[in-house]
Amino acid sequence: MLEGKTALVTGSTSGIGLGIAKSLARQGAKLVLNGFGDAEAARAEVAALGVEVVHHGADMSRPDEIAQMMAFAAERFGRVDVLVNNAGIQHVSPIEHFDPARWDAVIAINLSSAFHTMRLAIPAMRQANWGRIINIASAHGLVASPDKGAYVAAKHGLVGLTKTVALETATTGVTCNAICPGWVLTPLVQKQIDARAEKEGLSPEQARRELLEEKQPSLEFTTPEELGELAVFLCSKAANNVRGVAWNVDGGWVAR
Repeated sequence: MLEGKTALVTGSTSGIGLGIAKSLARQGAKLVLNGFGDAEAARAEVAALGVEVVHHGADMSRPDEIAQMMAFAAERFGRVDVLVNNAGIQHVSPIEHFDPARWDAVIAINLSSAFHTMRLAIPAMRQANWGRIINIASAHGLVASPDKGAYVAAKHGLVGLTKTVALETATTGVTCNAICPGWVLTPLVQKQIDARAEKEGLSPEQARRELLEEKQPSLEFTTPEELGELAVFLCSKAANNVRGVAWNVDGGWVAR
């Protein structure tokens, strides 16, 4: 479905981003990966699916490096046809104790980076009259939790920015949508489970279940592969008129 097209996925050396990159590669897209994880291992996993894949190590908190990455993708492949903004970090603290530097970093990587990639990708998408922008928000783009002020603010902002870009491109072949996962068992979430188990003296299984019981009624983690298949749908002809959606994949989290 995506043969001849190029996808750029930020934060794609592991977890959700890598899962989405692999799903897009299975549809024939060439891939530009980004992230601070094991870039060569990620590149090899995607290349094994039979597509051309490169990596750019832009720091997504730095607009100049984002611009370099977008220029690199355009020079290598012509343009970015599918843009997936997935890069993100987390910091947990009550607002009165929240380190301002941490606040700035979360906003920069989780929200501002998407602004920079979109503003640079959209002109070529408009010229081609085809493009897909998929912003990976979160259930926290729709509801809040205590002690996650910067993350919740950034993800709510990303959902709002998604809607704005969808309206600005509504009469073109460019679409912009958000995916809002609940708990996904990524290395970052596994660290939270391990920390809970150690702090509360729980077994890994108990810590995992308690984490899910707090928010996710299905008591099952969403997988990167499931999110990847939703991204593929949003790139399909069937999704030509899906615009400005914040699509939650959260086991019933926000239905409560």
